[in-house]
Amino acid sequence: MDFLVSSFAAALRLIGSFSPDVLDAVRTSLLVSAGATVFAALFGVPVGLAVGLTDSRLSGFAVTALNTLMAVPTVVVGLLVYGFLSRQGPLGGLGLLFTPTAIVIGGTLLASPIVANYTLASVRGADSRILPTALTLGAGPFRAAATLVGEIRFGVFAAVIAGFGRVVAEVGVAMMLGGNIRGYTRTMTTAIALETSKGEFSFGMALGIVLMTVALIVNLFLSLLQRR
Repeated sequence: MDFLVSSFAAALRLIGSFSPDVLDAVRTSLLVSAGATVFAALFGVPVGLAVGLTDSRLSGFAVTALNTLMAVPTVVVGLLVYGFLSRQGPLGGLGLLFTPTAIVIGGTLLASPIVANYTLASVRGADSRILPTALTLGAGPFRAAATLVGEIRFGVFAAVIAGFGRVVAEVGVAMMLGGNIRGYTRTMTTAIALETSKGEFSFGMALGIVLMTVALIVNLFLSLLQRR
């Protein structure tokens, strides 16, 4: 117990002293997670809307595909992206491997099915009269879809935040595609894994505290939006 208490105190001192290594890991995590979340939302929300508004056998196949993609192990996603971005891969000439951009690409692939599924659930749970009513009142297809999104906006917010939570807590993809380079691609999760393996438990705990604080702030933000 004394070990945990002393480690927790040391972690708080690291945070309070604004350790450069801690700040670099936090900044990298937030930047790549925000980037991946934006791209996942740009892809996942329209896909969720399209699948939710389509009533055919194809939509059933799409739902199955989205559920399967949510269950894909992160190391498999990292492996596939690594194959594309490596020097022998089709995109190797771009030099993206072991860069923050590579982590964003992997994070986007991880978060997109989550955002799409949450959006799909929100569409299926919405009042079925919203879209026909908007169309009856003279709205075009895009305006009607925008009206539907406005009605299910809290579900869409939850979808985006769930995607962010998936990316910011990721280890495998960030490690495989970013290379855990200090001051460049080292995220909070990869730093926690590395420093704990080196015996720097207090450093890992400091990053863990920051990571949990970020999760708390994001969820408080969602709760505030829902109340408003």
